[in-house]
Amino acid sequence: MSETGVRYEKKDHVAYVTMDRPGVLNAMDRRMHTELAGIWDDVEADDEVRAVVLTGAGDRAFSVGQDLKERARLTEEGVEASTFGSGGQPGHPRLTDRFTLSKPVVARVHGYALGGGFELMLACDIAIASEDAVFALPEVRLGLIAGAGGVFRLPRQLPHKVAMGHLLTGRRMDAATALRYGLVNEVVPVAELDRCVAEWTDSLVRAAPLSVRAIKEAALRSLDVPLEEAFKTSYPWEERRRRSADATEGARAFAEKRDPIWTGR
Repeated sequence: MSETGVRYEKKDHVAYVTMDRPGVLNAMDRRMHTELAGIWDDVEADDEVRAVVLTGAGDRAFSVGQDLKERARLTEEGVEASTFGSGGQPGHPRLTDRFTLSKPVVARVHGYALGGGFELMLACDIAIASEDAVFALPEVRLGLIAGAGGVFRLPRQLPHKVAMGHLLTGRRMDAATALRYGLVNEVVPVAELDRCVAEWTDSLVRAAPLSVRAIKEAALRSLDVPLEEAFKTSYPWEERRRRSADATEGARAFAEKRDPIWTGR
C-alpha cells in the first residue's frame, strides 16, 4: 500500500476500513477523502455488509485529521480554504456530513484522534478506544475551525461547558475522560482492542439488519425534533422493516426456540 490510501476489506458481514498513511499519522489528504467516498457508497449499497469498523494503520494514531502540508500547498496554489461541511471538496459527502448512511460504524481508536480524526470518531455510532487514545480539536490553535462537525457534534455529545472548553482551547482529553463523559463505549488495553471491537461487531451482525438500519435512521433524524413530531415522522427504513420477512422471523424463531435467520428482506 502506498503512503496515500485506504484499505477496504469485507469479512463475515463486516466491512473494515483502514486509513493507511501511518507515516503521517493517517492524516487525511484529498485522495484519501475521494477513496473513502467510494467506500461509503459501496458500504451502503452492499446488503451483505451489516456493520463497519473504521480505524487507522500503525500503532500511533487513529488519525490526526487534515493533512496540513497539503493544505498549505493548496493555499499557495490559490485553492480557497473550506468551511463547514465537505460540499465542493473531494470525497463529498464525507462520513462527517453523510447523514443517510444507514449501516452502523464502529470507530476502533488507538493513539491520536485529533482534529478531523476526532470528528470522524464523533460521527461514528459506536467507539471503542485503547487506553493510550488521545482526543482533541486543536484547530483553534492553528487559525482553523473544526468544520467537519466538531463544532456541532461536541456540544451535542458532551456537557455544554466541557465541550466549549475543548473547542475554544484545543485542550486534549485522555481515554478515561472520554469514557467518563460517554464519548466512547469502552476503553481497553491496546492488546484487547481487537477483541473488544469484535464483540461489538458480532452483536451487530447477530441483530436483524433492517431493524439496525431503521433504528439508526430514526434515532438520528429525531434528535432535534419534538418528541410528538418524532412519533409522527415517516422513516423509510422503518417502512421497509415493518413490511419485511425479518419482521416476523424474530417472533417465529423465539416461539420455535431457535436462532433467527435474517435475510434483510
